[in-house]
Amino acid sequence: MTKMKITLFMLAAIAGCLMMGSVSAMTHIVGGGHGWRLPDNQTFFEEWAKPRTFGVGDRLVFPYRPGSETVVLVKKEDYKECREKDAIDTYYNGPTVLDLTETGDYYFFCDIGKHCEAGQKFHITVVKKKCSSGNPFPFQLNNHALAAPITSNKY
Repeated sequence: MTKMKITLFMLAAIAGCLMMGSVSAMTHIVGGGHGWRLPDNQTFFEEWAKPRTFGVGDRLVFPYRPGSETVVLVKKEDYKECREKDAIDTYYNGPTVLDLTETGDYYFFCDIGKHCEAGQKFHITVVKKKCSSGNPFPFQLNNHALAAPITSNKY
């Protein structure tokens, strides 16, 4: 997605949140305004995830166009090596929306070319406490039918 489209999407989501009132679950747009694409530095996505708390019931949105990126859910060992030996799931028809349904550690990367090695990867820990977006504008998407659940935390 272009920066303009991502910005418009985020503004629409924020407006929707303001009309809904308070929410307990949060939608995290992976990479914020940068989106899910090759980062400018190797630590970008880890830095994006660091100030956030991810809770059960939250949702991850990976904004990307189909065919331009992928989202691969892997075990810790594969994450460290940027490999898919035991990939848990692969999503390629973006944008990808995932519901966080269980506590545990989750590892994601893009398997296109050397994107993972260049930093298009991040790890989160999902907990059973209130989530935090790391910014003052948390919001939630309403259409739960679009999201794919992540149900196993044995990674």
